[in-house]
Amino acid sequence: MPRSVVITGIGTVSALGVGTAALWHALCNGSTGIGVPTRVDLAGFPCQLGAEIKTAGADAATAGSASEFSAKDFVPKSYRKAVKVMARDTEIAVAAAKEAFDDAKIVTRAAEGTPAAAPTFAPARLGCQIGAGLIAAETLELTSALATSVDAHGTFDYARWGTIAQHDGQTVGGMNNLQPLWMLKYLPNMLACHVTIIHGNEGPSNTITCGEASGLLSIGEAARVIERDAADVSIAGSAESKLSLMGTMRMSLANRYGPIPASTNPVTAVRPFDTTSPGGVPGEGGGLLILEERESAIKRGVPIYAHVAGFGAAHNAQRDVPQGQPNRGLVFAVQAAIRDAGLTAADIDVIVPQAAGAPSTDEQELLALQTVFGSRLANITCVALSPALGDCAAGNGGLQAAVAALILKNQLLPARLGAASLPAWPAAARAASRPQVVKNVLVCSSSLAGQNAALVLRAM
Repeated sequence: MPRSVVITGIGTVSALGVGTAALWHALCNGSTGIGVPTRVDLAGFPCQLGAEIKTAGADAATAGSASEFSAKDFVPKSYRKAVKVMARDTEIAVAAAKEAFDDAKIVTRAAEGTPAAAPTFAPARLGCQIGAGLIAAETLELTSALATSVDAHGTFDYARWGTIAQHDGQTVGGMNNLQPLWMLKYLPNMLACHVTIIHGNEGPSNTITCGEASGLLSIGEAARVIERDAADVSIAGSAESKLSLMGTMRMSLANRYGPIPASTNPVTAVRPFDTTSPGGVPGEGGGLLILEERESAIKRGVPIYAHVAGFGAAHNAQRDVPQGQPNRGLVFAVQAAIRDAGLTAADIDVIVPQAAGAPSTDEQELLALQTVFGSRLANITCVALSPALGDCAAGNGGLQAAVAALILKNQLLPARLGAASLPAWPAAARAASRPQVVKNVLVCSSSLAGQNAALVLRAM
């Protein structure tokens, strides 16, 4: 029999703050992390709002007292120099990892002190599976190289970009002006790389780069690793920042971000499952969970958030789902997760969907869920995070799973933002969260490339 897997720690970084306390407090109070970004100027884009990370959380950010986020605050002193070669996505993952290990009361190699405490688990029994996205290079780093890759007329020249040669008496070559460790900063596997180096995870490790589905796929793989006794603990989830010029441009061209002026009310800027919604907004953040073998967690005497009951994944037969048609890959993934949990569709109490706010993908997701749940979908609570956190792309899955686990642990539902206008999920007031018996939560997500994943978490 496969070993049972539970969640014993959660670490999150988002526009609502660093740590689950800040995230949960803001969600329950109906706060949003969306606003006019200060780190990136989006004035030239149709979508001029974003969900930017501030260490002090959304409330402090509104009051003007939030500080800039940096991974330096979440790594050992001996490792702080390495932050210079961390992309934004990696910094998010490193911070979330520390929060998660601390929350699970697991001592790792990152522990400092004289003498340092012994690690809770042998390094070979610690795994790591982290989902990552297409990391966008920082604009200043690219422009310093692009500036030396133009001809006499100021036109970009591919030869000058990739060749170190003499032109007009000068040695040029755009790529030669990239920082020496540029590649090691922007490879997607750098998220898991730095986390495993810092904390000494020497068990099964992997990076999954399947867009928005990456986080749930990583959690599913981590659960399988523990189930087959290849590890006792694994940190899993995802992180990504789309709040950059390149990231925002890519998603705008993919019709995921709509025309949203800076003057738009942040609370109503993103409206999931609303046919009149202009689209989503770029966000940044991530969530990492500590998955642990159940008997190990009981023996350690640590609180358990939830049981990882079921996992499913599937791929669309075609990349572009026709308008008015359900995402069939998502249907299969959700059905597989429910079946893996030994449940039926009637057992699901809450759904934490992707619900990015883009009408086209929201429609496909809603139709897929209607295919699985039928008319009962109207009676299942929907917890959509994009009105508060924006679209964090690959980071969505980790954050969705984290919130699902918090719902089960606290037996509380966050306030609703961005009221849905489609009949399956009618509008709900932004009242304070009310207690509700929640036994099973479904989390699901899809990617632009056609990957789909679903997870069922069960109350302990």
